Amino acid sequence: MKTKINKKTMKKYGPIYLMALPGLLYLFINNYMPLPGLVLAFKKYNVKKGIFGSDWAGLSNFKYLFATKDAFIITRNTICYNVAFILINVILAVAVAIILSELNSRLKKFYQSAILLPHLISAVIISYLVFAFLSTENGFVNNSILKPLGVEGISWYTEKKYWPFILIFVNAWKRIGYDCIIYLATILGFDKGYYEAAAIDGATKWQQITKITIPMLKPTIIMMVLMAVGRIFYSDFGLFYQVPQNSGALYSVTNTIDTYVYRGLLELGDISMSAAAGLYQSVVGFILILSANLLVRKLDKESALF
Repeated sequence: MKTKINKKTMKKYGPIYLMALPGLLYLFINNYMPLPGLVLAFKKYNVKKGIFGSDWAGLSNFKYLFATKDAFIITRNTICYNVAFILINVILAVAVAIILSELNSRLKKFYQSAILLPHLISAVIISYLVFAFLSTENGFVNNSILKPLGVEGISWYTEKKYWPFILIFVNAWKRIGYDCIIYLATILGFDKGYYEAAAIDGATKWQQITKITIPMLKPTIIMMVLMAVGRIFYSDFGLFYQVPQNSGALYSVTNTIDTYVYRGLLELGDISMSAAAGLYQSVVGFILILSANLLVRKLDKESALF
């Protein structure tokens, strides 16, 4: 009897397991096989001796992140930018998803693809697109907007006061398309009966959105925010390194933990320090996501991720 049940289960779920196999293999190879290499964070790596044969260094590799005058700046930038990204991207992605869900146009699929396209463009191409707009001599903003208005052109890559807004805008342009598709897929799965009943009762579109769509979308929003919180100590390397063209004049507003470690690795060539930084970011992110999820469980248990 047990054998029959197992055969029946495998026949039913076998194709699903088979489809999941490539993703599981990638997850294992990319995320779990490198885990023993975390020991590098506590060693003074020597190529001849190898990872496990190198001498122990204790916590000295972590001093690189904290025993420097730039420690506060890179930590502040990393956290503050990510908080701004989370807040702005969630609001914009939800708004765009709701707008798309209300469209009846034949161009709906085109709009979805157009919004998703920036997410698929590499950071190198985005950096050139931004440069085409902000170049001091040939940039679109200086020559086609400011010059006709009689305003003197701005040297964008030396003026740091503009870059927090530029980076937030570029990140939103690149990111909201992907987040929007997730929210849109959730909205399209809602029972239309709720909206029909609300319309019969005389509810306006705005009331339907605020009283039905957003409350039902709350679990998905919480899940996306929790996942983003887990990476709050990470930063988009391409956004902070390539988009500002690695301009030294902008370091105080574009330097994050990732870019700082990369520059330090280029100068020092110390792999152990890089491993220590990665471990630090992962541990802090893990603690943050557990704490955020615990807070959500206390406020609304059903909305918690786990």
